[in-house]
Amino acid sequence: MGRTPTPVTTPESLTFRSDVTVELVKSSASDADVLFAARVSTAGEQSLDELKKDPERSKGLINFLMRDRHGSPFEHNSMTFFVSAPIFVFREFMRHRVGWSYNEESGRYRELEPVFYVPGTDRKLVQEGRPGKYVFVEGTPAQHEAVSSILRESYEQAYAAYQKMLAEGVAREVARAALPVGLYSSMYATCNARSLMHFLGLRTQHELAKVPSFPQREIEMVGEKMEAEWAKLMPLTYAAFNANGRVAP
Repeated sequence: MGRTPTPVTTPESLTFRSDVTVELVKSSASDADVLFAARVSTAGEQSLDELKKDPERSKGLINFLMRDRHGSPFEHNSMTFFVSAPIFVFREFMRHRVGWSYNEESGRYRELEPVFYVPGTDRKLVQEGRPGKYVFVEGTPAQHEAVSSILRESYEQAYAAYQKMLAEGVAREVARAALPVGLYSSMYATCNARSLMHFLGLRTQHELAKVPSFPQREIEMVGEKMEAEWAKLMPLTYAAFNANGRVAP
């Protein structure tokens, strides 16, 4: 995942970042949640006893549920993440609708902060191949310099236009039209393990995945950080997800 770059603030008070922020702010999620939900079908109210047992003894059941795609037991848990990322990441993110809830900061009700995305030097810049069969390769130093300088100049002009309209008394909801999708926004995103697995199957690349995915790197960075938090909460479920090709049940 690489190191987290230190934000650099320009004399014009713009901040440029190449990272994303993901924080787990609240959770109710454990492997035991999967087990009691699954066993209610055969044990009824006695399935609640699973909450008092060591889930490690039942990891075979979790693997069975994952392998045979009995998905609903993986929905009886909850994780809420705080995410700060460029707006274009959120627009991709919100295509994931089933099992997700979102609340994003509003450009109507607050003045948006001048924080903008500039790719780091490790970001691959050049797309080679045709649609549906392409790869990204490293950019040249000249290309990286061009991307950095052009984006910074564009952001400075856009934010100056935004502030000028605000100074003229224009409503925030109108003035924000001048701002680009490279602006950082923030949101809370709440999901369950099943919906998160579906997200990870599409938005991360992994050597254990049975089905290939081709995510944009910036949303993959968010997915990697979410995955790391989830793995600590539900280690048996996470292991079964990887063992069965990273396909959501």
